[in-house]
Amino acid sequence: MRAAIIGATGYGGAELIRLLHNHPEVTLSSVHSSSQQGVSISETYPHLNNVVDLDLEDIQAKLIKEKAEVVFLSTPPGVSNKVSESLLLEGLKVIDLSGDLRLKDRDVYEQWYGIEAAPQQLINNAVYGLTEWAKEEVQGAKLISNPGCYPTATLLGLAPLMVEKLVEPKSIIIDAKSGTSGAGRTPTAITHYAEMNENFKIYKVNQHKHIPEIEQGLHGWDERVSTVTFSTHLVPMVRGIMSTIYAQATNPMSEEQLRELYETMYEQSPFVRIRKNGQFPSTKEVYGTNYCDIGITYDERTGRITVVSVIDNLVKGAAGQAIQNLNVMQGFDEKMGLDLVPLYP
Repeated sequence: MRAAIIGATGYGGAELIRLLHNHPEVTLSSVHSSSQQGVSISETYPHLNNVVDLDLEDIQAKLIKEKAEVVFLSTPPGVSNKVSESLLLEGLKVIDLSGDLRLKDRDVYEQWYGIEAAPQQLINNAVYGLTEWAKEEVQGAKLISNPGCYPTATLLGLAPLMVEKLVEPKSIIIDAKSGTSGAGRTPTAITHYAEMNENFKIYKVNQHKHIPEIEQGLHGWDERVSTVTFSTHLVPMVRGIMSTIYAQATNPMSEEQLRELYETMYEQSPFVRIRKNGQFPSTKEVYGTNYCDIGITYDERTGRITVVSVIDNLVKGAAGQAIQNLNVMQGFDEKMGLDLVPLYP
């Protein structure tokens, strides 16, 4: 299968290139950019020298159709909602890594993203690709909306509790931390070295655009959920997300029961690893891979459940999950091209 990447010069695009390079059923046929046409991708990313010999091309659906069957959109918000429809009309399959098609309510999207939403029909046709919980919908899909990085870690961590309605919805607090690559390649006042090194900061308090995506996902499992408290922090590292989640249990339980629930829910999910009682994951333990590692505990004293969920934001939170969705969509082995051992230390 031939694949094209639109937005290949961002970190997510570069990670797609790395992972697709070793995929036995996919050939990367073209890379596209809105601003660097004619420039070799190895000029933008020298680490790809002698690995990928492709020049960046313009974004034209008809030209892409000549070279590919599937297109990955690794673009900022506001691009996919303009180009996805033309790609689909050319018969291409589309996997969108931006947030343009994740929220089903156009008004909610425009409120949180501050730009015009995609047409409602396009949004309706997009499958929300949280792979572990959407395999039937992903199979044979033509348009997939890849989840955000924070929502991936958070929703995978909370899903078993929500499906079984084991927590009080209004008690959910999500305390999340991310490396700086999640903010993209363009430096900002809060991400450049002098500001970030030896520092730890909260940002977008009550304003992060992933809040409605998380709420939408949780509501799909438990209709009692309306709002959650979600806070994000930047830590001085490049990759990784840790989502630490607190919620009040509806009834007392044992920690062993809790772990058995997670193991049962994810026994057919090769990329979700549940830690043993008393063990909690760190971001380094999933570095460079498509794994989501989850640790759970129950505090008998407070009746509160704590879930710790970690991912690599560029892999399971972006490019890796997109390829996982491609595998399921095409009927490939789900782990194809993604069966990697974490880079450690």
